[in-house]
Amino acid sequence: MKVIVIGCGRFGIELAHRLYKRGDEVVVLDASSETFNNLPQDFDGRLVEGDAMNQDVLERAGIDDADALAVVTNNDALNLVVGRIARSVYNVPTVAARNYEVSVQELYELFNLQVISAAVWGAQRVAELFNLTEARMVYSVGNGEVTFYEVVVPAHWENKTLLEIMDCQGCQLTAVTRSGKAFIAQNDLILKSGDVLSICATAQGVQVLQERLSQIGKDI
Repeated sequence: MKVIVIGCGRFGIELAHRLYKRGDEVVVLDASSETFNNLPQDFDGRLVEGDAMNQDVLERAGIDDADALAVVTNNDALNLVVGRIARSVYNVPTVAARNYEVSVQELYELFNLQVISAAVWGAQRVAELFNLTEARMVYSVGNGEVTFYEVVVPAHWENKTLLEIMDCQGCQLTAVTRSGKAFIAQNDLILKSGDVLSICATAQGVQVLQERLSQIGKDI
């Protein structure tokens, strides 16, 4: 896959290196060639110096046939405009843009861009680590709007049904793993100690999930 990473700061360097290590053809574009010195020594992608707002520079980076483009500078205006151009003018199949200032995050959604806000995502993950001590976070999708968790069924949930446990607004069971085998379960499934419940929850549902988990051993 041919990927263009615009912005050779810490975010862009980490992203470009990860993509390169997995075998993608990576082009890094930045206004200053000095930033390229910060790339890992084993990075062997193509480097392009120039203004990402310049059409000639974008085309020199290969935007005409790029499979994906990530614009991850610390300038929201640049990220928004270049992301929009990549989608609407060059029809790049996958475009991701970094949101730097949280206050302008809604603009990315108005531009219909896949947005990554490190500040929002990181803060939400840390808050969940503090609260969801009974659940292990697996991964999140989008910009953290939906998160997947694993909950191991404790001994005092033995012989309870899923319907009794999963009374959770904004939460949904996706699978149950028992003895190493995963399956889709019905609400009348009788739980066994050691079962692993895979649960997805919206940002609003996380609080409800926490409340349910805090009731373990009390009223369940």
